[in-house]
Amino acid sequence: MFMRIDHIAIACHDLEAKIKLFCETFELTVVAREINEEQGVKEAMLKIADGESGSSYIQLLEPLSPDSPVGKFLAKRGEGLHHVAFGVPDVAEAMDKISAKGVRLLDERPRHGSMGSEIAFLHPKDLGGTLTELVQAAAPR
Repeated sequence: MFMRIDHIAIACHDLEAKIKLFCETFELTVVAREINEEQGVKEAMLKIADGESGSSYIQLLEPLSPDSPVGKFLAKRGEGLHHVAFGVPDVAEAMDKISAKGVRLLDERPRHGSMGSEIAFLHPKDLGGTLTELVQAAAPR
């Protein structure tokens, strides 16, 4: 079902400072920046590697407000790992298969994600405490 680790998301208070840290430390390149009002974040995607099934990234997330999901995460847990995202060929199909196995979905249907992708989140309490995202990459243009 999973084709690759699409990205590891890290919550932070200062997006620009974390971009600088990760780019200088690990020699990564920012390939996308977005403001996602629906999810309440400013984000940057830093490319790690290309593989047969697509690229892998580190996603840095800064909340737009303290009451956004990432803002609440930071207030409770501080900066650090927010979620792990896995690339899938068809996010809706993956949601159906995973739901049928008893894992709760946080999304009823796929929604817009970074870089034109379709995404859905799975309940962390059903997956060992890890917030998990499914990502169907945007079709090549």
